[in-house]
Amino acid sequence: MSELRWHPFLEEWVITATHRQERTFLPPKDYCPLCPTKPGGFPTEVPREDYDIVVFENKFPSFRSNPSQPVVEATTVSPVKPAQGICEVVLYSSEHSATLTTMPLTRIRNLLLVWQDRYRELSALDFIKYVLIFENKGEAVGVTLHHPHGQIYAFPFVPPKIEKELDASAKYYQNNKQCLFCATLEEEYRDGRRIVFEGEKFVAFIPFFARYPYETYLAPKKHRASMNEFIAEDLDDLALTLKGLLVKYDSLFNLSFPYIMVIHQAPTDGKDYPDYHFHFEFYPPLRAASKLKYLAGCESGAGNYINDTLAEEKAAELREIGPKNIREVLALEK
Repeated sequence: MSELRWHPFLEEWVITATHRQERTFLPPKDYCPLCPTKPGGFPTEVPREDYDIVVFENKFPSFRSNPSQPVVEATTVSPVKPAQGICEVVLYSSEHSATLTTMPLTRIRNLLLVWQDRYRELSALDFIKYVLIFENKGEAVGVTLHHPHGQIYAFPFVPPKIEKELDASAKYYQNNKQCLFCATLEEEYRDGRRIVFEGEKFVAFIPFFARYPYETYLAPKKHRASMNEFIAEDLDDLALTLKGLLVKYDSLFNLSFPYIMVIHQAPTDGKDYPDYHFHFEFYPPLRAASKLKYLAGCESGAGNYINDTLAEEKAAELREIGPKNIREVLALEK
């Protein structure tokens, strides 16, 4: 059962999806449902002996393309409606122990093409207003399947966090005739201390206002609203820059670095968003090799993050470890 229930105090939709309680939880490697189906083995989600990259609809979706009607009546203050949308799973590799960090550039480049394709195809559906591409990596962020994969949620509405970004971007654009993110990039380059890694067309940095110790943004240097605008050269450089950042993360504490990775791009509701800037956001839960940052009372209860580190110092740590430029990323392939 999936339905949308309106939160009248926050003025946003809450997704109720009770069937997700039954989803697979940390199975042993030999029974991973995302691995290829081997001869004589148990059937998995992919009925082939091997694969490159696979996309399929989530078996435990938060949204459905043809949802059932809500099981409850709306209250006087909280409307309800069917949770119409699409949830997809993207398998990065057939290799169970691989991570996006350890994959070759060619595979990362192919994954970017897959993401671009899914964004375009899902955007064409009239009931889809926003396409969110993301990855949860590591048990520290609640991962239930270790096989390398990400997800795509195609929303029937623009999510609240994106709405806030859109509102802020629109206000800044109206007052300054400039993209807010472009202005932020100018400030980051002017200062320089928070730049972590850059390619020819993309740059990764810890923002001045970082909420997590190693929170990082990765964005095109030139204004782009969505993946729809990327050409082949953009995808080439994005693969290099993304790989460079991920290798730095793993090198920081010499472990497979957990994170939440989300791609923020223009909504797909048919409107123009000349003031919005495509970017990745990474939320790593580690504040030290063996210490987690928890969202406690102030963060969860009031919505105000407390970062007990300096963005400039954390950026310096990341900048000095791992590959320093795209040439060193390319050298890792040899």
